[in-house]
Amino acid sequence: MRYETVQLLKVEDFKRSTGVQRSTFEKMLEVVETGLRNFGRPTKLSRADQLLMTLMYWRE
Repeated sequence: MRYETVQLLKVEDFKRSTGVQRSTFEKMLEVVETGLRNFGRPTKLSRADQLLMTLMYWRE
């Protein structure tokens, strides 16, 4: 599942699939984007998609 599709979910569905609220996700994404620098090959997934995959993996 990509971040673009998760953005369209209702608030309760977003929390059910990721385990965090949308505002918490946005704050986590902000920290990840400022903390990680770009180096090496460009990634195929955006930082938002990487964070989403991590949260969904931990949720399972």
